[in-house]
Amino acid sequence: MDNIKIAVIGLGYVGLPLAIEFGKKYRVLGYDINAKRIRELQSGSDHTQEADLDSMKTAVSLHASDPGMGLSFSSREEELRAYNVYIVTVPTPINKNNSPDLTPLLKASEMIGRVLSKGDLVIYESTTYPGCTEEDCVPVIEKVSGLKFNKDFFAGYSPERINPGDKVNTFAKIKKVTSGSTPEIADKVDALYASVIEAGTHKAPSLKVAEASKIIENAQRDVNISFVNELALIFDKMGIDTRDVIEAAGTKWNFLKYSPGLVGGHCISVDPYYLASKAESLGYTPQVILSGRHVNNSIAPFIANKVINLMIRKEHKIKGAGVLILGITFKENCPDFRNTKVIDIYNELKGFGVHIDIFDPWVNQEELLHEYGVEAMNNLDPNKKYEAIILAVAHKEFEQIDFERYHRQGVVIFDAKAVVDRQWVDGRL
Repeated sequence: MDNIKIAVIGLGYVGLPLAIEFGKKYRVLGYDINAKRIRELQSGSDHTQEADLDSMKTAVSLHASDPGMGLSFSSREEELRAYNVYIVTVPTPINKNNSPDLTPLLKASEMIGRVLSKGDLVIYESTTYPGCTEEDCVPVIEKVSGLKFNKDFFAGYSPERINPGDKVNTFAKIKKVTSGSTPEIADKVDALYASVIEAGTHKAPSLKVAEASKIIENAQRDVNISFVNELALIFDKMGIDTRDVIEAAGTKWNFLKYSPGLVGGHCISVDPYYLASKAESLGYTPQVILSGRHVNNSIAPFIANKVINLMIRKEHKIKGAGVLILGITFKENCPDFRNTKVIDIYNELKGFGVHIDIFDPWVNQEELLHEYGVEAMNNLDPNKKYEAIILAVAHKEFEQIDFERYHRQGVVIFDAKAVVDRQWVDGRL
């Protein structure tokens, strides 16, 4: 494909770093339906904190000096017509029944169908089940555009591998799986990504293989964590510290040292349901995948009930007691709270009639309130009294908290991340 002009659809944790990297070598339009997000990026800011702002400014300035190169941003659909490669990085969530919600993906496909021209290429990066690109997305594009797949337009799939909050393993430093709807297109997609990925690429033999490769990455991790989470539930009844057991077992060279914990976020706690749903549509009910999800979903209620039991042991009155939850995002040192399981701890504790404060210096309070209806503090009052503290997320700021002082005051301290000095905690995962 000559004169490559790329439009990245969706400028979240995945799309923005990708747009910036491609913007250093090609003409790139970063597109998002959220006009507020576009204004933020045009001002040189990024609330997700995933972007290398210096690189973004460089790519934008490149476009300013040469409109045929560099990065620009827009929420205007009509501007997409000037591009010939569309990379889709919209979310693929689940609904309240844990079934795939393809709405963002299909809406993006409809939009692309309205602006597509003959010879154009559509690459999907959004994580989904094998077959989704060809069976769900492509027919939408064909219907809206009136163009014929693999004759008038082509498709690729290259699963995203962005790790939110990770400033070491960034977009260009993670090996990229690529694929195309024809052998020739597969080569072109691979060459396109290889031009910006320092770590290299792996060309999969089909779109379905590439889709499957991504979804099993997260399903495998989910199942492995569910095993150690189940061990944590068992060992708690035995009075054994699970992490001590893991340290001992880890002295053997081939033992995999996974740690117990909350499994939230937009990938690991979601993607297994996509694979399970596809399997069930084919007449097979997954046993291991779904049982792993069940175990991991039980950890938040376990933590809440464990804390209540520890409070009772210390003879704290439960109703009206003050509980401080440290962290509400789904992982440390990151503002992303999508599908956070800490909210499940919050909701479980609410049922006991306790008063809960959430302290998270990373989270956007307004967005959290809108999404979950709960408030969070960006600053901690060290003089406020609590009966229990739950360290749910290991933000670096929490290292400065004087847990010894709280311990001396009789506060129940539960460490879900095993980062606090053990002598000051009453329980941990």
